[in-house]
Amino acid sequence: MTVSFLPATMPPATMSCVEISRPGGPDVLVPAERPVPRPEAGEVLIKVHAAGVNRPDVIQRLGHYPAPKGASDLPGLEVSGEIIALGEGDTGGLSVGDTVCALLAGGGYAGYAAAPAPQVLPVPQGYDWVQAAAVPETVFTVWHNVFERGALRPGERFLVHGGSSGIGTTAIQLAKAFGATVYTTAGSEEKCAACRDLGADLAINYTTEDYVAVIQEATRDTPEGKGVNVILDMVGGDYLPRNIALLAPEGRHVSIAFLARSTVEMNFMPVMLKRLTLTGSTLRPQPVAAKGRIAAAVREQVWPLLEAGTVAPHIHATMPLAEAAAAHALMESSAHVGKIVLTVAH
Repeated sequence: MTVSFLPATMPPATMSCVEISRPGGPDVLVPAERPVPRPEAGEVLIKVHAAGVNRPDVIQRLGHYPAPKGASDLPGLEVSGEIIALGEGDTGGLSVGDTVCALLAGGGYAGYAAAPAPQVLPVPQGYDWVQAAAVPETVFTVWHNVFERGALRPGERFLVHGGSSGIGTTAIQLAKAFGATVYTTAGSEEKCAACRDLGADLAINYTTEDYVAVIQEATRDTPEGKGVNVILDMVGGDYLPRNIALLAPEGRHVSIAFLARSTVEMNFMPVMLKRLTLTGSTLRPQPVAAKGRIAAAVREQVWPLLEAGTVAPHIHATMPLAEAAAAHALMESSAHVGKIVLTVAH
């Protein structure tokens, strides 16, 4: 395969990166040197300036979420940077020199990353590298699951668990921007306050309150039935039957992760009686064509909100790439609100 570089963009032979040396705690993330990847047909090579840290990176590090076949084994599902080379074939009109952010199937914790062209979007106007790197994974996930699979509509009631997470802070803002009443759960009064600042109409501290009872009381006078229309759940376990109890007739439940567990025994009678829809997805294993379709929708529907400042990534911390272990430790502590981003020096 032929890859053409402009002289000014020729990368070095090797790059700094962070590898998972073995399954385990944050300390198994170690700095390393690897060859710079070469873009395959339909891909672009990005000189990475920043990389988002996400919960799936942690799960991969623990040995429970291997990279899809053909993807880099390095962690990192989203980056921002400059395109320095194009692979052969159709690259969707992208050009060397474009400033972009991209969704990856792996390989983001590195100085350079190859990305399928359909998963690459321009840096939102006014965004720096850190802000841009914090967008793709959460925005793609929320758009696909809340608005496509969950079919959230203006005027409906929406609940997202883990409102202070990267997914949660994004879901709160997007659901509010599209006209929903937003409920969320979080693990402290400080996190609940942060969620309200981002637009949540009601934030419930799950360590001191029963979110089902609180939301049922808050919605008891709604003519179409108390409860919520759409739930985005990242917890699983015993949250599942409680969520089912909280859904209004014709409600939709969307599962995207299982911080507790993926198995549960529950009564399905309410699913039939209330005509509920239970769905879910994982983003990483989906084919490029599917991610490209999501990217096109996000470009049309969400990018204007980002550029207008209506929705914005909430950045909790930035750290150098070499401190990826500390970034993972912070994420696992659950002390953060919003996104953690690694910066890459060249």
